[in-house]
Amino acid sequence: MATKQEKLELLGAVPLFSDLSKKDLTKVLATAKDAVHHADQEVVTEGHGGVGFHLIVDGKVKVVRGGRNVATLGPGEFFGEMALVDDAPRSASVVADTELNTLVISKWEFRPLVKSHPEMAWKLIEHLVERVREEQTGRDALIC
Repeated sequence: MATKQEKLELLGAVPLFSDLSKKDLTKVLATAKDAVHHADQEVVTEGHGGVGFHLIVDGKVKVVRGGRNVATLGPGEFFGEMALVDDAPRSASVVADTELNTLVISKWEFRPLVKSHPEMAWKLIEHLVERVREEQTGRDALIC
């Protein structure tokens, strides 16, 4: 299991949180829950609702859209950021490729953070626009 310091470093590397102070990152970490998933376990399901953002601490996942593997993600990478904004169904499934540890931030924990840190909202907008542009250029985006 990762230490608090390692988790803070991982959070600080996520574009949504990269401009936050260590004090504010500590507040974000306090809202996060540790989740453990076994190899081959579906973490999120395409077409189903989602409640939050996952940051991979240890392990790897496969991102599957329309039955096709579109990406593999590992430590420091994340998925589910769109679920922080709306209640739309997940646009891809994410399956643990190995034993997996993630930090999960739910939308009901994230929204008060954004209200007190508007720069996070701007980072989220920038990230989502980047994903839309990737989709428009025909590359597989990892929007979950």
